[in-house]
Amino acid sequence: MPAEPPTAESPQPKLHSLERRMLPPGPAAWQHKWYEVIFEAETPAGKWFDVGLLVAIVLSILVVMLESVSSLNERFGPTFDAIEWVITLLFTLEFAARLACVARPPKYAFSFFGLVDLVSLLPSYLSLIVVGADSLLVIRTLRLLRVFRVLKLARHVSESRTLLLALRHTWPKITVFLLVIFCAILISGTVMYLIEGKQDSGFDNIPISVYWAIVTMTTVGYGDIAPKTDAGRFVAALIMLFGYAVIIVPTGIFSAEVVTSSQGKRKGCPSCGVDGLSPQANFCEHCGGRV
Repeated sequence: MPAEPPTAESPQPKLHSLERRMLPPGPAAWQHKWYEVIFEAETPAGKWFDVGLLVAIVLSILVVMLESVSSLNERFGPTFDAIEWVITLLFTLEFAARLACVARPPKYAFSFFGLVDLVSLLPSYLSLIVVGADSLLVIRTLRLLRVFRVLKLARHVSESRTLLLALRHTWPKITVFLLVIFCAILISGTVMYLIEGKQDSGFDNIPISVYWAIVTMTTVGYGDIAPKTDAGRFVAALIMLFGYAVIIVPTGIFSAEVVTSSQGKRKGCPSCGVDGLSPQANFCEHCGGRV
């Protein structure tokens, strides 16, 4: 007998998210419950967990920034340290909870966000190991690495999947364009070395000339190196004009892909990356993920 279509009394089958399919929860009931709170945001508890985590991340980054101000650090140094250790302990518990509720903890530990979580914890704990007056500068440097906790914010940005999908579609074109730009920079630097190499204008060798070509083509223009001959200035002017294409072309390619995806002209699955889905489709026909 064919299966009856789902009705109001028969609930629709729940489609798992990409993260749940790649990092499923453990078999125990408490692991499923923790997983819904920690990894997902569909429940009120999960939303509050994400909000609390975002507040802790922003507060931690703010403490790192304020610690770099000497006057504030001298006055509120102990307070900054106390806040940082409270946040570090919270992040430690969060990392341990994530490892505990997934079926394969090593897979999460070596995933992108797992490594981000680990890197965000290491500086504070390493500062306890590196001791001595001569190593205070090293400790300060290690503690500044806490700013990488800003990468934890990416987990909570839902639109990041759209940008990653657009980047995946445009990456071959951008790669070819970057290869062309690399060749153009190398040729420009070599030409400028041939023209200005003996004019005492700063183009002492090809690497320095390539550095100047990069600075000029990206329209930064530090001004530390400048051509003196008319031929060199003419080549420099061409490189400057060509530099505008360096900015416009990859930006235009990526922007057009984002607009195309948002308008549904070409719909791709953010979960498995399959292209060619119907603009009216709500779920991928290959993996079942929401599109």
